[in-house]
Amino acid sequence: MAKFGLSQPVRRIEDPRLLQGRGRYTDDISVPGQLHAYVLRSPHAHARILSVDTSSAASLPGVHAVLTGQDWLDDGLGQIPCAVPLKNRDGTPRAETPRYGLAVGTVKHVGDPVAFIVADTYQQARDAAEAVFVDYEILPACTDLAHAMDADQPQIWDGAPKNVCFDWATGDKAQTDALFAQAAHVTKLTVVNNRIVVNSMETRAALAEYDPASERFTLHAGTQGSWLVKDLLGKAVFHLPPEKFRVITPDVGGGFGMKLYMYGEYALCCWAARKLQRPVKWVSERMEAFQSDTQGRANLTEGELALDKDGRFLALRTRNLADMGGYLSTFAPFIPCGAGTKVLASVYGFQAIYANVLGILTNTVPVDAYRGAGRPESNYLVERLIDAAAREIGVDRIELRKRNMVPASAMPHKTPVGQTYDSGEFATVLDAALTKSDWSGFEARRAEAEKRGKRRGIGMAYYLEATGGDASERAAMRFAEDGMVDVLVGTQSTGQGHETAYAMITGHELGIPIEKIRVLQGDSDGLPSGGGTGGARSLYSEGAALLATATSVIEKGKQAAGEVLEAAPADIEFAGGRFTIAGTDRAIGILELAAAQRERAARGETVTLLDAAEIAAIPAHTFPNGCHIAEVEVDPDTGHVEVARYIVVDDVGHALNPLIVRGQVHGGVAQGIGQAVFERTAYDPQSGQLLSASLNDYALPRAGDLPDIEVELMEIPCTTNALGVKGAGEAGAVGSPPAVMNALIDALSPVGVTQLDMPATPEVVWKAVAMGKAA
Repeated sequence: MAKFGLSQPVRRIEDPRLLQGRGRYTDDISVPGQLHAYVLRSPHAHARILSVDTSSAASLPGVHAVLTGQDWLDDGLGQIPCAVPLKNRDGTPRAETPRYGLAVGTVKHVGDPVAFIVADTYQQARDAAEAVFVDYEILPACTDLAHAMDADQPQIWDGAPKNVCFDWATGDKAQTDALFAQAAHVTKLTVVNNRIVVNSMETRAALAEYDPASERFTLHAGTQGSWLVKDLLGKAVFHLPPEKFRVITPDVGGGFGMKLYMYGEYALCCWAARKLQRPVKWVSERMEAFQSDTQGRANLTEGELALDKDGRFLALRTRNLADMGGYLSTFAPFIPCGAGTKVLASVYGFQAIYANVLGILTNTVPVDAYRGAGRPESNYLVERLIDAAAREIGVDRIELRKRNMVPASAMPHKTPVGQTYDSGEFATVLDAALTKSDWSGFEARRAEAEKRGKRRGIGMAYYLEATGGDASERAAMRFAEDGMVDVLVGTQSTGQGHETAYAMITGHELGIPIEKIRVLQGDSDGLPSGGGTGGARSLYSEGAALLATATSVIEKGKQAAGEVLEAAPADIEFAGGRFTIAGTDRAIGILELAAAQRERAARGETVTLLDAAEIAAIPAHTFPNGCHIAEVEVDPDTGHVEVARYIVVDDVGHALNPLIVRGQVHGGVAQGIGQAVFERTAYDPQSGQLLSASLNDYALPRAGDLPDIEVELMEIPCTTNALGVKGAGEAGAVGSPPAVMNALIDALSPVGVTQLDMPATPEVVWKAVAMGKAA
């Protein structure tokens, strides 16, 4: 019998099932009579659709339907919505980018869906796609974020002049400008947060069924929360009550934000299933994913840091061009605005901050949340600015950070962008990272590398994350006939280890061994609502719901135990999984009690069952933070960059399962290193073609490209949730890009390189070294 307290490094209970091939993903699901679908996508980045001739394709063997955007409109279906109603600085609403399941009128990026072919087999559907004739009028395309607002660039949407779909701001502009006017020094820096192709291991997929008797849809899809998809399918697309949709999310092979959204393919499968009265299945190919999954980052940001004569930070001023792609995705405007700007203060005591964000439309794949969702972009700017300021004013970069960190004695601390940090000991965490990395001994390692012809650099970044998500979460606990306890949750695991964490909490609260706990997720019929997974919210949100539900189970258990033991509920005590009459040895275990009550209820007796469900309010976010230190070695002859050493000291509050936390940090750091030195998303400036559209052309980091990632956890409990936890899922991706890039600049500054943009590929680094030497 396995009983584990919290804070134990428990191995993930879901791993044996997944590693032995017993996972069940969307593509593993088949139903009798299902048809297969293929999406015909635009080969052009920007073009007017003059006509679509489907007659030849529709006549081919096995083909059941060839659907177009006009069919979508004729059937009265609605838009795939952007769910963020943002206001511009002048109070006007942001621009709209009407988007349907299939393109109507024009295509806005390579990969825009144009026709949906349904056939007996996938190969038949794919072959039929080649017989669909689309007459395009090719239009000029715009793929360069830096120049999208220029007068000579094509207009992508009529309602977004100069391709600006929103112009938003936050902070006190007047105070910020006044502080800049009195500053002793101002550091200015423009940084690129390169566009990322998410590349989850499992591609997106969908299987839809329609029951004409109940007029109800069932959709299997790999999402990050079934309830959002259910609501948008019902309200926005089909104009039906959401209860007409059951969305089931099975195992999901990676999400990273990209699988949060309402994608057109989900609606297309449902629509076709209703039209054809047959189940319809679609599975994305890898190259298709490059052209249709939401992408990440894609920011160009100007930052200014104002300091007084003593090197104290006065104010921060930013102007961010955020690439939205060809359409506004579900949460896209929120990512650089509400999500990104709330961490601009980071761990530093700024007096004022003003941030201006412009959403820019380009003929590229839409951009939305990617691991960290706006916070990595902001932290990258701030940490790069601080290193630049330290060089300019001749102050040690560590000293400059320490001089400006908010002290623990100032908690709770309210920032100029309206966030209130409940806890944090930033200087203590920084010192621990310096010690763990042997920062003081680095020059000896640099000298040793020089003897080998390499340039070694060390860089650090202190990050702060602000978690997010829905303001409530739901859980249910049901005592099943097979003796298991079913725990139903409103979040969705995409590989994070939720089953283990939730079983640990439930087992700890109810005194039940974790092998008796079965965590159920992803079925919108199982729970009436759920907030899904995103913004590193799962543990503190679902944890609160589990605690509330466990409390209800125990209260019901006291009533039930009183019925069985013939005692007043007030005299019943609960501890260690047993209900006991106070002052006696008369007791009953919780599982035995649940079984007894279920049997009595089956005989028709009126009894108290232990099943319970609760909704927990989530009144506050959490603020995980930490220090990343990277050491890199550069071969100046080839530009090759090796990340030689990587240290993380993290404050994620109470580490419920340190093994899982470290794994999450490892994954985030790997993605951050990938962004910093490997992953380049390239569009052809003339045609708008995605040149890096496969894993042959897009470089993901491999195991051999990564060092051992050393993670130390400092537990400074969060004060705003009962578990004391701070969201850890995104933290690794927030701190790693600036740490690596600061290390790279440290390595190359002796040859005159003080500015580099991500991704620092060998070509980029070699050119920078050559130019630095020439200068």
